[in-house]
Amino acid sequence: MRKTIIINPLDNVGVALTKLAKGETAENVVLCEDIEKGHKFALRNIAEGEQVIKYGEVIGAASQQINAGSHVHTHNMHTCLDGTLEYTFNKVAKPELPKAVSRNVNVYVRKNGDAGIRNELWVIPTVGCVNSQARRIVKVFCEKHPELSGVDGCHAFTHPYGCSQIGEDHERTRLLLQRMVKHPNCGGALVLGLGCENNRMDVFKDTLGEYDESRTRFLIAQDVPDEVEAGVQLLEELYEAAKNDKREPKDISCLKVGLKCGGSDGLSGITANPLVGRFSDYMAEVGGTTVLTEVPEMFGAEHLLMNRAKDAETFEKVVHLVNGFKEYYKRHDQPVYENPSPGNKAGGITTLEDKSLGCTQKSGTGEVCDVLMEGNCVVEHGLNLLNGPGNDMVAVTDLACAGCQLVLFTTGRGTPFGGFVPTVKISTNTELSQRKKNWIDFDAGTIAQGESFESKLDSLVDLVAAVAGGQKTVNEIYDSRDIAIFKTGVTL
Repeated sequence: MRKTIIINPLDNVGVALTKLAKGETAENVVLCEDIEKGHKFALRNIAEGEQVIKYGEVIGAASQQINAGSHVHTHNMHTCLDGTLEYTFNKVAKPELPKAVSRNVNVYVRKNGDAGIRNELWVIPTVGCVNSQARRIVKVFCEKHPELSGVDGCHAFTHPYGCSQIGEDHERTRLLLQRMVKHPNCGGALVLGLGCENNRMDVFKDTLGEYDESRTRFLIAQDVPDEVEAGVQLLEELYEAAKNDKREPKDISCLKVGLKCGGSDGLSGITANPLVGRFSDYMAEVGGTTVLTEVPEMFGAEHLLMNRAKDAETFEKVVHLVNGFKEYYKRHDQPVYENPSPGNKAGGITTLEDKSLGCTQKSGTGEVCDVLMEGNCVVEHGLNLLNGPGNDMVAVTDLACAGCQLVLFTTGRGTPFGGFVPTVKISTNTELSQRKKNWIDFDAGTIAQGESFESKLDSLVDLVAAVAGGQKTVNEIYDSRDIAIFKTGVTL
């Protein structure tokens, strides 16, 4: 089993793949101190002010002299990032990838041609005031139908918004809820309102656009004597419409897969994230779609994504995406680079550049085909970038609302979280996978132990195909399903 890795020949730090002891020789240097798994050590002397190199890129600079064999972390290095930047488009050639073999997945084909991987009934509140009623409607309905034959589940997706919001903040809430109503994983949606909220039901319906009226119902709680009884009756109608839906085979290219990481550690950019990057390349090769978000965790690696833009217009979109999010921080008088988190640092990630270069490994090596801003849905096959924060719940909600039927979620620290679409948790290290089987779906940590990326990619594609065909993810088994709407405005 390998104990250390040098990710790129240009690097002046190595990474411990297991805990190393002071006095050990690692990558031809004698360690000056113990090095925890996932943490960095200097391969040679690094002078104060000199750049620290990992992934072949700058992840910061030494804040003091760092001797060969020393631990390299927050105590002796710092970020080199600062504010918005100007960028130049230096397009890199699209790499030649191994020929990908496509396959079929069994999905629900919706009236508009979209492919759903679940056939669920959803209750979607327009406002947080009716959250408890939404949950009660689902509870009563499921008690009447304990088997729910013909559908994959019935769920209420509650949130605290829909009132006391104005402007773009209010419009974003309405738009994301509308995206949920029309999501292909939803076999029937009950939209539940209160009646006096500013997310008015009439405006919601008028701006919803084309939708399947046979699979959508609307209920205003203030308009009926018993909103639970009325809601259950409307769910009965949706159930009758949805319960005879059948899966049918379609090419895997029908899938739109979100890419997300959370609770990263020092192995994230070595095992799980580059594995997901290979999956993204695979999907592009077979004509499918992947979507990468977490704009703040592109900072420090954005130039790599920009230079992979398919053309100059897309490059400018990526520049706008990145600098726009930096300006968002500045408008709120917050530091642009307040990252990584305490958990990230404990796992071996030192600076935002360190984190971002690991995070963007999920994008693979292919072209960036399009950039999606708030509320936009995927239209381009291949790799897309989506505007959104790093917050796990918000990011997964944004990915699903952009049209993703499932999300691949890599983690080194672990999380039980799941979104309103199946959320496949991929561990960066085997210890996490073994210790938290109720959180993790797939172990990428075996890559650090010598298993090939090719073998793990085959297994990951198998898992995605199985999940698309109905196999439940851990978050579904344990009913970890949540949404979080990105709020940027004032509360009235």
